[in-house]
Amino acid sequence: MTLELRTARLLMRPWRDADLEPFAAMNADPEVMEHFPSTLTRAQSDALADRCEQWLQEHGWGLWALEVEGRFAGFTGLARPSWDASMVEVGWRLPRWAWGYGYATEAADEALRVGFEEVGLAEIVSFTAVPNARSRAVMRRLGMTRDPADDFDNPNRVEGHPLRRSVLYRLPRDRWATSGRSAPGGTYSPT
Repeated sequence: MTLELRTARLLMRPWRDADLEPFAAMNADPEVMEHFPSTLTRAQSDALADRCEQWLQEHGWGLWALEVEGRFAGFTGLARPSWDASMVEVGWRLPRWAWGYGYATEAADEALRVGFEEVGLAEIVSFTAVPNARSRAVMRRLGMTRDPADDFDNPNRVEGHPLRRSVLYRLPRDRWATSGRSAPGGTYSPT
C-alpha cells in the first residue's frame, strides 16, 4: 500500500510538522468544530495529528493529511471508532476555506477505494451528530445509506449532550463495487 494517494485535484499524504499549525487553527475554529463536543487546544490538536501519523505508518491506511494545490486542507481517510474496533469509518475534517468544492467527497471516495480494494474491508461506515447536514450530504454522495434503526447515542458524549445522538451510514463493498465509483480518483460531485 502506498502512503501517498492522488485524486484528480487532491493529494492525500502522511503528516508533516508543517501541518501542525494550520491543523491547530482548524481545530480551534468553532464553526469547523460545531458538531464536536468542543474545539481542541494546540496540545490536543498536535496529539491527534501524531496519532493519525502513527496509525498511518503502522497500518498503511488511516487518516491522511489532505492537500489542495500545495496547501494543507485537513484530513480524510479511514479510522476505527474508539468505542467499536470492529468498525472502520470514513471521515473528514476540512477548514472552512475548503468547504463547498467537493474535496471531502473526492478524498473520501479515494479512501473508500483503499478500504475496499487494498485493505479488503467488507463494509465501511460513517457517522455524525444528527444536526450535521453537511457531512450527511457527503455520506449520501458517497453512496452510503442510513437505516434509522442504526442511529445511536455516541458513547464519547455524556448523557444529555445535544450532540450525543448520532446517525450511522453504511456502505457494503458489493454495493460500492457496482456503483461505478470504484476507479482510482473516483467520481465525485462538488455539489
